[in-house]
Amino acid sequence: MLTAMLLAGLILITVHSQETEETITYTQCTDGYEWDPVRQRCKDIDECEIVPDACKGGMKCVNHYGGYLCLPRTAQIIVNEREEAAAESTSGRNNVIRRTPADPNRPPPNPTHQIQCAAGYEQSDHNVCQDIDECATGTHNCRADQVCINLRGSFNCQCPPGYQKRGDQCVDIDECTLPPYCHHHCVNTPGSYYCQCNAGFQLASNNHTCVDINECDANNPCAQQCYNILGSFICQCNPGFELSPDRINCEDTDECRSSSYICQYQCVNEPGKFSCVCPEGYQVVGGRTCQDINECETTNECREDEICWNYHGGFRCYPRNPCQEPYVLTTENRCICSVSNVICRELPYSVVYKYMSIRSDRTVPSDIFQIQATTIYPNTINTFRIKSGNENGEFYLRQTSTVSAMLVLVKSLSGPREHIVDLEMITVNSLNYRTSSVLRLTIIVGPYAF
Repeated sequence: MLTAMLLAGLILITVHSQETEETITYTQCTDGYEWDPVRQRCKDIDECEIVPDACKGGMKCVNHYGGYLCLPRTAQIIVNEREEAAAESTSGRNNVIRRTPADPNRPPPNPTHQIQCAAGYEQSDHNVCQDIDECATGTHNCRADQVCINLRGSFNCQCPPGYQKRGDQCVDIDECTLPPYCHHHCVNTPGSYYCQCNAGFQLASNNHTCVDINECDANNPCAQQCYNILGSFICQCNPGFELSPDRINCEDTDECRSSSYICQYQCVNEPGKFSCVCPEGYQVVGGRTCQDINECETTNECREDEICWNYHGGFRCYPRNPCQEPYVLTTENRCICSVSNVICRELPYSVVYKYMSIRSDRTVPSDIFQIQATTIYPNTINTFRIKSGNENGEFYLRQTSTVSAMLVLVKSLSGPREHIVDLEMITVNSLNYRTSSVLRLTIIVGPYAF
């Protein structure tokens, strides 16, 4: 004979056996309760904890014995502790098993077929009702694009993260249309999204914020100097180099091609710099200018009976005694032809040797040398002329006073070359006495215009 009694949260099932004269009582918890094997009674299920999203529309979930309520968040809740204790005590009634002492070791008959479990539960090996995991057994009816969530006595079909229900289907949530998740760019993917950064930035550890990449520290892309800027970098080159079209590498700047006036004589390009060189007989001054070397002061190959004359770009040796017969040397560079010598009567009385140097391609007209009488006689007239050395008309002698004249260069001369010009001063007195003297000017034209 089977007798059932329903208490709050508890179903007691009593079985009477005629064979063993035993009375066995089994316990089954009602909906909203579950069996507590430690305390040996039914305890309330907190649906607010286990049911996902139990209340909708901003309502708050309030658990109570045997169920739960969805109330406005402003609602006040008053709990009756006596009713709470009474409900817990009633729903937690212990199982009762009574046996006659006739056979204490005899196990009770198997009452499995006699336990009635609520929907969503099944009898366990220990003769208690346990939840059926429909998600694990495959007895749910969730769609392939849904996720099965097991509940006590039931199950729920939910959309996977990144999806939302639209009718019976789960559709992708486009997170990129929601409030900005990403610092720069959002890329939507099925069920998710990811963030991208502009060039020159990288994702921070939170995978949302973009931080600047210091390209100069990470892996210096520049051939020489690198300067980091927000989202990018700038390359610069050392002095003497310039950026190539790729704005990364550096190319040597050919300063010699940039200007023809950078060096006075010749420019030599070198990696990252340039240098000026001068021709033989000159030295570099100030890095760019060529200055004549005075070999007569440094070193020369003139003999003792010679004098050294420096000119622009070199030097020459001339005899210390330039006089030729019938002239004799009287003072330095001055030769006299004695009037007692018959031969001298038709020759200039004196010949003075002078030397000068000029640069090549000198601007014309240009005053280059002045001749002047050293002795002035009364009642005399002095005239000046170019006696020789002006066959091509390069010179003109302009008389500047009664005792002086200026030699003028009227045609540009290119060197290296040497010109010997005889400048004659003719003196005539009131008695028609005539005499002359010659200044033999050696003009050395240097090979360059400096």
